Amino acid sequence: MQFLEDPVLWIAEWLREVLLGWGASELVTNMTLNFLGAFVVGAMIMVIFILLTWIERKAAARFQDRIGPNRVGPFGLIQPIADAVKMLTKEDTRPKGADVVGYVLAPIVSVFSVLMTWAVVPFTQKWIGADLSVGVMYVAAAGSFGIVAVLLAGWSSNNKYSLIGAFRGVAQLISYEVPLFLSLLVPVFLARSMGVNDIITSQTAVLFAIPWLNIPIRGFFVLAAPLSVVIYFISSLAEVGRAPFDLIEAESELVAGYHVEYSGMKFGLFQAAEFLHSFTFAALMALMFFGGWQGPWVGTNNLTGWLLGGFYFMLKTFFFYMMVMWSRLTFPRIRIDQMMNLNWKFMVPVSLVLLMGMPLIDYGLRGQELWLKYLVLFLFNLIVGLIAFAWAARADRRVKTHTRVRFEGRPVAVMPQAPAAAEDETAG
Repeated sequence: MQFLEDPVLWIAEWLREVLLGWGASELVTNMTLNFLGAFVVGAMIMVIFILLTWIERKAAARFQDRIGPNRVGPFGLIQPIADAVKMLTKEDTRPKGADVVGYVLAPIVSVFSVLMTWAVVPFTQKWIGADLSVGVMYVAAAGSFGIVAVLLAGWSSNNKYSLIGAFRGVAQLISYEVPLFLSLLVPVFLARSMGVNDIITSQTAVLFAIPWLNIPIRGFFVLAAPLSVVIYFISSLAEVGRAPFDLIEAESELVAGYHVEYSGMKFGLFQAAEFLHSFTFAALMALMFFGGWQGPWVGTNNLTGWLLGGFYFMLKTFFFYMMVMWSRLTFPRIRIDQMMNLNWKFMVPVSLVLLMGMPLIDYGLRGQELWLKYLVLFLFNLIVGLIAFAWAARADRRVKTHTRVRFEGRPVAVMPQAPAAAEDETAG
């Protein structure tokens, strides 16, 4: 029965007793258990990456009226494994004059920047690698290593296209990190804590209950800060480099971007980092704004705590990953100037207004009913969003009018006509 109540804790205690029984010290035992825990989490995330490749290819096929992978294994389930074997057996090439250390480290750093983030992700209330009191700051710091990997890959490849792609990628990633983490600070202020588990726990308060189902509607932060959720979602798309923000890999302009000189398993690591970054941002969205492992009947006992809690967390994460995939398969690529204007002229100002206004409202309504505070915060988000969109539409009309005035009235250059071909006098 103890195993069913908490299998992870039961296995950890059993391994501790085994190691101590073999004469291992307390320090060695703790280090071994921490290493095993990190290995299990990392292996599970890499298995999820294999599953994500199959899901995305199947979904893309359905969006485009195709079948998708269906040859290797039932429903094509073994196709990702075949692709991994193909990448492992490919020739490992390296450009002449490339910096060997940087060239090899770039894909490794790219993957580890994602795996490090999962150290503070709570799968359930108790299943968490490290429950840090500054978990959100740790996520921001670990995610920034991806920028270093992009710049390192472009600089070390000894290729002008790679270097230009890295510069463009770093400009995009640094720019969109600003509204991304400004939006993540909103739940930090609402929860009054930077711990990820504390933020989830602060969303357990009940706003109201559905009478005929007896299901409580909890105070998830999406109800108080819907505009921050929209900004976070758009920023995460740009941070990952997914369409319509896939300017990092603009094939028509930069061949393939910063990783043009990579092949084989090194390219596979960059691909894994992209998929896992998308899945990680979906998980953070579920944790910070949608209650993470919170859901109906969670917490009644230890069995439902880990079983239902883990199910709800993964269900929310996969749902938001499907939204990321949906946007990639729907929207066309935008221009680089449009992308930067959207960030610095719209999303960053709106994020700053939300970050300044919502904590003041939350502090001013302290001691009031929770539903009243959430209602006021929701109305504040709605007003800010309407004003911001109206201002953006007005600015867009002004730019279009200015462009039309500039080009109207100019003489149109007439292309010289080619001389008519002489008639063939010999033709009968």
